[in-house]
This record gives sequence, C-alpha cells and structure tokens, in this order.
Amino acid sequence: MANLTLGIDTSGAVSVAVADGCRILARRMDERARHHDEVLLEMIDSALEEAGASRTEISCIVGGRGPGPFTGLRVGLVTARSIASVLGARLIGLPSLDAIALEAAEERPEAKTIAVALDARRREVYWALYEVSGEGSDAAGRQIVRTFEPGVAAPTEIASSLTAADVLVGSGAHLYPEILPPTGELRHADAGFLIRAALSAEARGEDLSSTEPLYLREADAAKPKRRKSALGLGDRPA
Repeated sequence: MANLTLGIDTSGAVSVAVADGCRILARRMDERARHHDEVLLEMIDSALEEAGASRTEISCIVGGRGPGPFTGLRVGLVTARSIASVLGARLIGLPSLDAIALEAAEERPEAKTIAVALDARRREVYWALYEVSGEGSDAAGRQIVRTFEPGVAAPTEIASSLTAADVLVGSGAHLYPEILPPTGELRHADAGFLIRAALSAEARGEDLSSTEPLYLREADAAKPKRRKSALGLGDRPA
C-alpha cells in the first residue's frame, strides 16, 4: 500500500482520516475542542494503524483551513505542514465548511441548497451557502457549488439567508437553535469528507496550494463574496 492521503481538520473538533484515493480507510474524531495539541498526533498514528499503513506511505496531506479559532487551526495546519515537509508529501488546503457541506449533501440527496454555520465564539458564527446541481435522485454525479466565500456574522444578521436553505447544519446552528434551527445532526468537519472534497476540487483544476488559515472577523475580513466553486459528490465512504 502506498500513495495514501492524510486528512487533518481542527476547525472545531479534531478530525483525522486516511484514504486510498477517495476510499476512506480509517477516520478518527475528538470533539474536545481545547485539546487539539494533546490528541492530534495520537489520532494520526491510530488511524494509520487501523489502515495498516505507516507515515512513509503518505503522499498527500489535506489540511482544513477553517474558518475556526486561532489555536485550533494553527495546531492542525502546522502539524500538516510539518509532516508534509518531513515526508516530502504534497500539501493542499480546503475550507473546512466544504467538507460539512459535502457530507450534508450526501445525507440529504434531495436538498438543493445547503447552509453551514460553525461556532465562531464572540456570539458569532462562521457560515457559507451552497447550491447542489446535477441530475438524479441520489448524490452520485452531482456537485455542490459554494455560492459565497466563508464569512463571519452574528446569527441574527444572516438568519434569513441560512434558514432559507433546504439544509442547515454545523455547530453554530446547534448553539443558536432558536435563531438557526438545525435540520441535521452534523456539527464538525469530518476529515474523510475533507479529503474527498479536496481531491475532487483538485481534479477539476482548482488551486488548493494555499494552506493559510481562514481567520475571519468582521473588523478585518471583507463581506462574503459571491462565488461559484464546485465540490464533487460521489458514493458515501464506508
């Protein structure tokens, strides 16, 4: 076994996955958001052991860029960069919200619009909106299109936009259910879906070379811009 992909996301929970292409071999998640540095390396080793692989078989690393709190994102992305440097592996990055949107779309294949809201603390949420396109009654062969770049706002400021979506998920929705009533149980990015979304985006020619963390605050971040960025949808991983 060789040419494996390691996914790392620490935008909220700590999530790790090992994949052979888009086939997820092992995944781990720990929701103790304030203990990223204590559990991450152990989770990587545990996932590799379950996959029957070693670090030397990793040829690509996908890092979740957030948005998320400074400390959590820093731990995950610094770890991804360090391992990639030591192994000589390719390193790519993707917004963590995209992984949640991909998982939500596969759980709800009838949905045409998806909203994701994550806890941003300071009584704010990180958010993004997505449209699902393509034919068929299931997720195979369809795409998610990110219609706005990730932003940060008070829940009341973006409630009308997010609640208009067919699906609203994420830790922010669960934190403010009266304002952003969640339609599903998803709270955090899963590194397995991060890998799948990133590899699909890369196959379409998107530039994922940046692994700079997305630290978003209204004081120093521009208002979200309308964008069309597609995420591939396929069979749900085992």
